Amino acid sequence: MNEPTMTDMRSEYSKSLIQVGKENSDVVVLGADTTDSLKTSGFGKEFPNRFFNVGIAEANLVTMSAGLAASGKISFASTYAIFLPGRAVDQIRNNVAYPSPPGKKGLDVKLVTSHGGLSVGPDGGSHQQLEDIAIMRVIPNFRVFIPADTIAVSKLTRLMAREYGPFYMRMARSKTPLVHTDSQDFQIGKGITLRDGSDCTIAACGITVRMALEAAESLQQEGISCRVLDIFSIKPIDNDLLEKAARETGCIVTTEEHNIVGGMGSAVAESVSESYPVPLKRIGAQDMFGESARDDEIPLLLEKHGITSFNMARQAKEIRSKKL
Repeated sequence: MNEPTMTDMRSEYSKSLIQVGKENSDVVVLGADTTDSLKTSGFGKEFPNRFFNVGIAEANLVTMSAGLAASGKISFASTYAIFLPGRAVDQIRNNVAYPSPPGKKGLDVKLVTSHGGLSVGPDGGSHQQLEDIAIMRVIPNFRVFIPADTIAVSKLTRLMAREYGPFYMRMARSKTPLVHTDSQDFQIGKGITLRDGSDCTIAACGITVRMALEAAESLQQEGISCRVLDIFSIKPIDNDLLEKAARETGCIVTTEEHNIVGGMGSAVAESVSESYPVPLKRIGAQDMFGESARDDEIPLLLEKHGITSFNMARQAKEIRSKKL
């Protein structure tokens, strides 16, 4: 594969927020003392009357966002993934997801986080959020996105601004390679087939999507045709796409920067088990916390948890041998 173009999700999120803010005066942005890091302070400079930094008070961040949404605003609330939902799941459940105006589900709050997964690196296990997918996908009325690159971030931010209701989107801290093109369409509950294949499927999300493409490339050199899916929409998940992959390729490997318990791999397993069960292997943190790693050591930390293109290819070959 060619050398990828590396871009910053937080910068793209900032630009996208300003754009949707210009298009809709009801858009408001809130932060919890991480507005410079999340780069949402750019929205504050553009629209100071629609920007609120609540300080290190994540429960207040969620509750204020809910209050603004209840009064007719479209609230974007952002901080690090470890703090949302890590510190405020009660407020998320009871103040955002549970209250439902007539004919609607939940309030119009978009929780957008950064610094998710093991690639947070130097902040260590206490700040490497590996449980957020599991927490957020089980809360009724929430939709859950894990974008693979800045193109996905931009388009999903705009999509969330247009669509009523609660969303959770988790971005990466580090710069990420582009895997999509500007023409790519993103829809709620629809995965994306990035590469077709007939022998096996790798379903990925977030930073692991590029790794999955690299794994498929290496498998091709061994004569194995591997399909690659970007399952950015974890809830709702694309049941039709997953059933099609199960039927046509006979086995699935899932990969994510998250605990394998309750994560995207679990969601895929739940979906496939009810439609067309096939051998499935989940790659991710094996029910354990992360640990500190300098920026140049993050690849080693990912390798420790098996989150590499090499391991994806190896697991795909192994599970292929178990096909019915």
